[in-house]
Amino acid sequence: MPQVLALVDDLLFLSRIREAARGSGLEIRPVRRSSDLVAGVRDGGRLVLVDADSGRLPWAEAVAALRREEPPGSTPTPVVAFYSHVNAARAEAARASGCDQVLARGAFVRELPQLLAATASPSMEDPTT
Repeated sequence: MPQVLALVDDLLFLSRIREAARGSGLEIRPVRRSSDLVAGVRDGGRLVLVDADSGRLPWAEAVAALRREEPPGSTPTPVVAFYSHVNAARAEAARASGCDQVLARGAFVRELPQLLAATASPSMEDPTT
């Protein structure tokens, strides 16, 4: 089953992501450390979701580690970060760490079904474009 890796420590929001994925054929796999994220992508993770508001998870370091570990010339794993619209500094930090798409939380919730559908698709176009 294709995996979506979630650097999300808010259990209520994680459950919302899982609910959005229900029926898509995707497994939502929470990760908490850089090494878990890199290993999850190596094991076939197809999309990474990042809560850029998390003060407990090393999300910026994890995304940067993922980008360093990707082989040159390979297709990078799409990384989508979300943040509270009142915290623009987090958006800039997410972009700087290597996130492909950075969305305010409300936009993320609206776009999540399409991101998951694109990830679940057998042709697997980059869901962040």
